[in-house]
Amino acid sequence: MDCQKIIKTLRHKDFIKIDNKGNWFEEGAAIYAKEIKDNIFLLFVILKGIHIENIQALIAHFDCFSSIGLKEPEQIMFYLSIKDKQDLHYFDQYLKTSDN
Repeated sequence: MDCQKIIKTLRHKDFIKIDNKGNWFEEGAAIYAKEIKDNIFLLFVILKGIHIENIQALIAHFDCFSSIGLKEPEQIMFYLSIKDKQDLHYFDQYLKTSDN
């Protein structure tokens, strides 16, 4: 899985890179967020370990946009660890279903 292509896609889809200043996400994690409803955010967290790249997708409620990367979310509504293209397909299907 090519994380650079995913990051480029996120930037084109109006995701904003968030500074990871708290301790909820691992140090060095890149956080990309987009508000999808009032205080409900779609987040992609990209963790780069020594041997693997791991992407986590979350739909979570934060008290405000600026608390992302500083505090834990008020509620996590959806979580998916993305490790291959099958996982991305599943996530895409979930988003299409939740729109209905």
